[in-house]
Amino acid sequence: MRNPDTSGGALPSNKTENSKVILAGLFGRALPRAVAEDHLDELERLVDTAGGQVIARVLQERDTPDPATYLGKGKVREVAEQAGALSAGWIVVDDELTPSQVRNLEKELPARVLDRPAVILQIFAARARSREAMTQVELARLQYLLPRLSSSAANLAQQRGGGAFRAGGGEKQIELDRRKIRRRIATLKEELERIEKSRGVQKRRLHRMAVIALAGYTNAGKTTLFNRLTSSREFAEDRLFATLDPRHARLLGVEGRPVVVSDTVGFLRKLPHSLVASFRSTLREVEEADLVVHVVDASSAQAEEQRQVAEEVLAGLGVEPERILLGYNKVDALTASGENLEALRFSAKTGEGMAELKAAIVKRLESLGVPIPVPNYATEVRS
Repeated sequence: MRNPDTSGGALPSNKTENSKVILAGLFGRALPRAVAEDHLDELERLVDTAGGQVIARVLQERDTPDPATYLGKGKVREVAEQAGALSAGWIVVDDELTPSQVRNLEKELPARVLDRPAVILQIFAARARSREAMTQVELARLQYLLPRLSSSAANLAQQRGGGAFRAGGGEKQIELDRRKIRRRIATLKEELERIEKSRGVQKRRLHRMAVIALAGYTNAGKTTLFNRLTSSREFAEDRLFATLDPRHARLLGVEGRPVVVSDTVGFLRKLPHSLVASFRSTLREVEEADLVVHVVDASSAQAEEQRQVAEEVLAGLGVEPERILLGYNKVDALTASGENLEALRFSAKTGEGMAELKAAIVKRLESLGVPIPVPNYATEVRS
């Protein structure tokens, strides 16, 4: 029995000619050009993380995407000429495309077409290390793939890179693939339920301690802050989604009070719905924390938009405002124009403001009436 191919279209991991990417997006009344440019800046970082090499970008002024090709037909012709001249292997669009838009674009362009969710899913697949993260990513990729199975076997092989689907053809084979994917999705959901139950043992251990979760936009410096607060040595990288699996360790320097810090996956604008749903058990770390420290990258030109995105995610998770402690990280990298932030400020890199952050954590826990008893077991817990 053939296994479903969850790889999808994937950017090469090495900087070959085929890794050359042209970015494409729209701007209009609802999305000013400056904001659209910022979105493409972030998309370029995503593509770089996924192994692509951005060589050009295209923005078209349209209030709504073209239903057939996302970009207007004239702009598609321009992109086709540009892709041919630059030997681009990929066109990456800063939105989620419909299956028909992907098919139509690939008919007109001399390059493969990916949308933003596909790039994000590729990054998550490459970064997943634990059994839970790998299961969550596979589930998200299959849920993304299922509605994109084409009724044409040739188009399916082109869209999905061949792989395990290569042998079949015609509508009958597509239906077989759909059933196999649905069965695999059901199996993965059951697997995640079993993992969640096994994690319940650790949650019961943590129940006797105050738990704070570090949350916020991806690359806000949460893992660096986690290391600073707990004297841990977890890998921290200046790339998007360096952390997928929650980590736990004892908060140090708070008068011996047993407080556990949890480092969690970062948020991002336009996250694929399937990914959010699949990582629900991981996001539960944030839902169930006694306190959430919302970490914002103060040095980012998009700091306030990133803060709003994270606040929307936290609200969607049901985290009440009083359980959120807002803090601006990376103040060591602030420009003169960004030095007047009226909020909790610190630098996980240099240690500036750590005493104030710890004091604020304790004060907020006390205001929430969170008991902090002395435990009778090991003071450090790791996932």
